[in-house]
Amino acid sequence: MERHIIPTSDGSHTIEVPGLSVTYHSRHGAIQESRHVFLQAGLQAAFGLFPDTPLRIFEMGFGSGLNALLTALEAQKCLRPVHYVSVEAFPLQAQETALLNYGRELDAEGLFNELQAAPWEQNNIINEWVTLRKEHKELQRFSAAPFHVIYYDAFAPAAQPELWTEERFRQLYDLLLPGGLLSTYCSKGTVRRAMIAAGFEVEKLPGPPGKREMVRAHRRG
Repeated sequence: MERHIIPTSDGSHTIEVPGLSVTYHSRHGAIQESRHVFLQAGLQAAFGLFPDTPLRIFEMGFGSGLNALLTALEAQKCLRPVHYVSVEAFPLQAQETALLNYGRELDAEGLFNELQAAPWEQNNIINEWVTLRKEHKELQRFSAAPFHVIYYDAFAPAAQPELWTEERFRQLYDLLLPGGLLSTYCSKGTVRRAMIAAGFEVEKLPGPPGKREMVRAHRRG
């Protein structure tokens, strides 16, 4: 898969995939988009919903590792332990991640490098607050113990329509604990309807810069 590292409007990098006409993050700002969609609407909301327990987080698409880095930093800041599990069908190579500037931008280069270097297919204790597991596989082949929050960061429906279907959201619904939530940047009507058909309660939220809306979905209970 051909990939190019490019700058975004907030100075942080994203990765462009010309063959799919997609980028890993918003061109309007990779870090600010991830903070808005996954940290504020996902992780921080889950901290409030589950205040007395270590959080289990599932990320669809480890990608550049930006969401994992932001989550690790927030867990340390809030003194909240997290077990972070992510799947990725097309992992970046070490020479690609070495060019990304997230560690420098967030003053966390050592942590970013540690997350990237963590072996796949095993639980890695990063520090007292963060355990990371990366699995090299497609979402369709993934199953695990229930999670409190899901970061759904697949490529857009135009590029990967098979990841935005009712069937796929039924799988994700089953991966959540009762009362758990799923956060995603995509707010298309067809996606919201697929979520509702799978059993989710769906709410639209203001989107990050450059995007009017995003979606957060809850498992009932």
